[in-house]
Amino acid sequence: MKKKYVQIITLFVIALVGLISCQKEENLQPEGEWTLSAPVITAPTETTSIILDETTPNETITFTWDAAESSAGYAVTYEVMIDTLGTTDFSTPILATASSNNGTETSVSITYEAINEALAYGGYPANSEATISFAVKANSLSKSSIATGDMSVTRFENEIVPTKLYISGTATENNNNLAEAIVMRRLTDTNGLNANIHEVYTSLIGGETYKFYSERSLPALVYGGSEGNLELFGDGIVAENDGQYRIRINLDTNTYELLQINYWGMVGSPVQGGWGGDEPLQYQGNGIWQASINLENTGGFVFRANGDWAYLLKRVVGTPNTLVLENDATNQGLSIEDIPNDLTGLYIVTLDLSAENYSYSFEEDNTVIYPIATPSQLFLFENGTMIYEFSKDGDVFSSNEFIPMQASNSYTLNSAMDGSGVSYSVNANLAETVNADGDRVSDDLTLFENSNTFTVSNDRALRFSIDFSVPQLNWTFYNFKLFHWQIWDDRVETQMNYSHPNTYTITVDLTAGYDSKFISPWDFDLGSDNPSALSGNLINGGGSNLVNITTDGTYTVTIILANDYQTGTYEFAP
Repeated sequence: MKKKYVQIITLFVIALVGLISCQKEENLQPEGEWTLSAPVITAPTETTSIILDETTPNETITFTWDAAESSAGYAVTYEVMIDTLGTTDFSTPILATASSNNGTETSVSITYEAINEALAYGGYPANSEATISFAVKANSLSKSSIATGDMSVTRFENEIVPTKLYISGTATENNNNLAEAIVMRRLTDTNGLNANIHEVYTSLIGGETYKFYSERSLPALVYGGSEGNLELFGDGIVAENDGQYRIRINLDTNTYELLQINYWGMVGSPVQGGWGGDEPLQYQGNGIWQASINLENTGGFVFRANGDWAYLLKRVVGTPNTLVLENDATNQGLSIEDIPNDLTGLYIVTLDLSAENYSYSFEEDNTVIYPIATPSQLFLFENGTMIYEFSKDGDVFSSNEFIPMQASNSYTLNSAMDGSGVSYSVNANLAETVNADGDRVSDDLTLFENSNTFTVSNDRALRFSIDFSVPQLNWTFYNFKLFHWQIWDDRVETQMNYSHPNTYTITVDLTAGYDSKFISPWDFDLGSDNPSALSGNLINGGGSNLVNITTDGTYTVTIILANDYQTGTYEFAP
């Protein structure tokens, strides 16, 4: 009997489990077997026309709708999306916001300011009526439904002026990746308050384009343009040439300007040549210039762009290393000073003009370069022929004269007059510089003990100082200018062109009765012992001003200098 009862109970349990299992399956509907109705928009309607008042930016437009329903009773949430007229999929709206109470309510209020900004990002101009499309999207689990409508909105009277700007495009250093767009620096006004002027130091690729963006993603305000004029949502600006630039835009005048930076140079007491010298820094990318420079002395200095005294970076008073352009300081309400320096020796000098804080830094250059045994004599050879013997003072050999050299020839250094001694070379071409138009151009090259030949990058007359204890070769050349003036402060300085050997020429318009002189500021000052003649002799430091132009006109002016640049001849040919 017990066995029979056990079998009955077992069958009962199996039947009960089966019944419970069937009931559970009936309560769980497959995903595709329930529906989600669309919400029904109640406001705004197609006849709604709203004028956004910028004096009340926090006033709102309220969107309302009748609820969507899940046939299975699942919870529903909502979001409102705004896009351009005629949009149907709303996959990239210019504005999207969840409804009230974390998306569960059937209404949402959006401020005038938020809608105005969205319309601006969508390309609708200020103070104009825009007919736009909007949508209410219902979401329930993986299902969604949508209702759409149209309305008319008039934007704020004045255009939005962004507080931040970025540059991006195929011409820029960010490889046209808007998410990594390069931030621009916002300048200040005379009161130290933010101005609507933004700038960036960066590199451009000629023939490619760039634009300015208010955000690092879209939608955003986007500025293109041409010929110095900005245009909201205009075409990309074409970069004319490869190179480094300061790009400055003014959102008050909707203009932009470019200053090409051929190089930044360090000028002043610490560098060779002092205030007449110019140690160039090389561009590293991302608004940074850098060079290893031998600081020979303590004392003040500045950074100068392109060898031009109109573009000087000086230190902001009261800061450790913040820089500003001298001719911008007053407009930005800043006091400036020459950059102080109390270091000597070899340092890596970094000029950082990226983003918010323009600054400089020094880092000791610990690169080890071993000295070379100093020979008793040193000679310069041109195409295998000895052309100059250097003067010796300890470990340093120097030339007291400027040696005319040509790019078409090859050169070597040797410790013997016949070339049979120890040979020496350098690590770069002579006279190779980004500062070719400077008054006094100089650079240090590393000296090596080997038989390699070297060249000059262009025809130049060079003066040398060669220090075997460093070991280092320094070359220097000068550019001459024709100064022409009636009133000294209004003088015209015209740079002359060098040709081999030691010859400088220029064709220029000259005025009768004006004074003239040949000057390389301020080491050479060449005048004449016969100042009224159109041709004659030149004397450095002792010659009189030339007053030899009796008729206004165009003249070809030529000077030929002796190797020491202390004397020479001149000619003015009408």
